[in-house]
Amino acid sequence: MRRHIAFDRLRNFRDLGGYAAHRGRAVRWDRLFRSDSLAKLEGADWDRFLALGIRTVIDLRYPWEIEAKGRAPEHERVTWFNFSVEHRPYDQAEIDPGVDPWRHLADRYAEVALDGAKELRQVLGVIAAGSGPLVFHCASGKDRTGLVAALVLALLGVSEDDIVEDFALTELATDRLIADWRAANPGRELRWPGYGRAPAQVMRLFLADLNAAHGSIQAYATDRLGIDDDVIAELRSRLLI
Repeated sequence: MRRHIAFDRLRNFRDLGGYAAHRGRAVRWDRLFRSDSLAKLEGADWDRFLALGIRTVIDLRYPWEIEAKGRAPEHERVTWFNFSVEHRPYDQAEIDPGVDPWRHLADRYAEVALDGAKELRQVLGVIAAGSGPLVFHCASGKDRTGLVAALVLALLGVSEDDIVEDFALTELATDRLIADWRAANPGRELRWPGYGRAPAQVMRLFLADLNAAHGSIQAYATDRLGIDDDVIAELRSRLLI
């Protein structure tokens, strides 16, 4: 199974294909990818990226992050979108080590699900309308990216266990994400020991809260995000086999 795709500078680029989905179907391979920041693409990594045939990039970061860190390289074949789904910035490196870390992260995800309804609707619309391989990303490919991946997979009919398992695969990138943070922040102390972590419990807490508030993930998408049945049908038609 080719879920992780190796790059020299990207730490968390993955294919979302292969999961069992709606009515015995499965998510297509090589159609939907998730990643950490594509601003790091250059040289051989850029060649590897283009070889995937990706036609659409969705950048989930704040505009000020893009201004500071850059964006994916431009290419005539690739359409780039920026939908900043998070509205309340916070510095994970400075999270109080005394708080329950996984509850804290799940609560931040809940804020995104609440505040970012317009942007999340736009993200899902672009994914549904796409005609070729697509990738979405944030900075580490963990939190905002993990939330979007969970929503898409849920609407495709993927089980909660598989959604949680996919989220937790970021744990394989944690050491490299921490090393990158230290290299980019010389002299700063990494106060929060949970930095770069993505344990299954975080996603389970978030999904439980969303289900409790709305009845189901699909109900959240339709009632809160305004996603209609046609968009869900388009998602399934495009991404399932």
